[in-house]
Amino acid sequence: MSSQHTNDISGLPSVGADSPFRQEHVLRDEAPQFVLPLVVRIEKAEPPARTDALETAARAVLVLLTDERAHGEGAWAQAVRDWQDARIRKVVRRARGAEWRKAETLPGVTVHGDAARVRVFPPVPLDGWPKELAKLQVSGTDLDDPEPVAAVVEPELPVLWLNPGLDMSAGKAMAQAGHAAQLAWWELTEAERAAWRDSGFRLAVRTAPRERWAELSGSGLPVVRDAGFTEIAPGSATVVADHPALRSRL
Repeated sequence: MSSQHTNDISGLPSVGADSPFRQEHVLRDEAPQFVLPLVVRIEKAEPPARTDALETAARAVLVLLTDERAHGEGAWAQAVRDWQDARIRKVVRRARGAEWRKAETLPGVTVHGDAARVRVFPPVPLDGWPKELAKLQVSGTDLDDPEPVAAVVEPELPVLWLNPGLDMSAGKAMAQAGHAAQLAWWELTEAERAAWRDSGFRLAVRTAPRERWAELSGSGLPVVRDAGFTEIAPGSATVVADHPALRSRL
């Protein structure tokens, strides 16, 4: 996963201050690799809607990044720093019933959507997953939207635009949406971050109209390019993070 930028906003002192894509992090591939675990609750009888799950996962990543335990001398701070110094990997697994209840006993944060429930955990080494999470399945996250999703969103609402030319499972798309939210976060000023946090990290996830994808992905807004570990080809542009504050600087 990577970010693509064409605009120079270095004059804003707090922008991208914690981004691993700054020059001092060019060796991130050689750093120890960590992964951010996310678990979505999918009960057989009442699975969440796909878009609700994607939006909740994106918000969960932002909640983790702003949790006091992820900063300074907090309990998660070193793991978060190590994770951000390497590739920003995220893996979404599913749980239900007793599996979900066990997952909730581990340190983390559960974020609620309309019906979706996503629990995000502090980063772990690639081969160091807690046993309660390691046994959960990655497959089986093929969710649908039972009702049509409104194409039009509020002008001031951040939108994470999915590439209309890619076919991704809901779990893969949840991880990609989380990447996009994180890229947008890195590019915001402290005041812009505070405003987003105060809103409860309101955002929308939508599939971009095919006729707009080239414009969006070439606009200078943050673009997620997948590393190609699963489902899609390396370097594929998956999501554009269209935050109004970033759009205003183009």
